[in-house]
Amino acid sequence: MPTLQEEDVRALRSLAQTYFDAAYEMDAEKFSSILHPSSSVTKIAEHGDVVVTPIATWLEAVRGLTAPKAQNFGREDQLLSIDVEGDLALIRLKLRVPPRSFTDLLSCLKVDGGWKVVQKVMTSNA
Repeated sequence: MPTLQEEDVRALRSLAQTYFDAAYEMDAEKFSSILHPSSSVTKIAEHGDVVVTPIATWLEAVRGLTAPKAQNFGREDQLLSIDVEGDLALIRLKLRVPPRSFTDLLSCLKVDGGWKVVQKVMTSNA
């Protein structure tokens, strides 16, 4: 019988796969299914400042992007690590949304028995 930790890791792997699929399809609703409504996206802007974007604003931007899938780009998804501590987890992953490659840290909390991303911190390069 799997331990609670194993069940959590399995659920978090599933969440990461949903994240990868949402990014490949640029599917804001699929992203919404794993993102807590109060979450945000944090990154360093081109001018060097830290920018924190509310998730609703970020999802609206996603809706305006062309999906890598629609452009017939191959997938480059990498789940680098999952660290679980009780009802807190950190997922580290890499993916490609041409022309950029991204490294994302997804801070997750177990909310009402299910895992949700509560903060996305990202960096990218061409």
